[in-house]
Amino acid sequence: MAPNGTITRSFEDIKVNTKIKLSALWVSLMLLYIYGDIFSMFVPQRLKGLLNGHMGVGETTPYKLLAAAILMAVPALMVFLSLVLKPKTNRILNIIAGIIYTIVMVLVVLISIDPWWVFYIFLGMVEVIITLLIVWQAWKWPKTLV
Repeated sequence: MAPNGTITRSFEDIKVNTKIKLSALWVSLMLLYIYGDIFSMFVPQRLKGLLNGHMGVGETTPYKLLAAAILMAVPALMVFLSLVLKPKTNRILNIIAGIIYTIVMVLVVLISIDPWWVFYIFLGMVEVIITLLIVWQAWKWPKTLV
């Protein structure tokens, strides 16, 4: 009830657990990675290059594909790990992974300066914001008295 005696209604606002916030941020990041890779196939000559064995970092090799798989496996695993790890381990892992993936995305943005890759730069900047939010959420993880 408002001070003047009138009844007011407001929307319910439930506090979201830090683990859920972190997991959702990793999901968002993975979706942006996927969309960026899909959109990249519409860049002229990109598919031809992929079919001819050339990826974004030069000639495609089994080890480069393994490195790319590892690079993408970590954020995918963080979706789950953010929900199940104990807070102390969770916090440290999210801070470390968030910083690493921020650096990776800044480097990707810097090497993607080309009119055809403007969408990739945009997605990369959003991804940097998300990874920084991951670091921030993990850094400010609420503490309780024991």
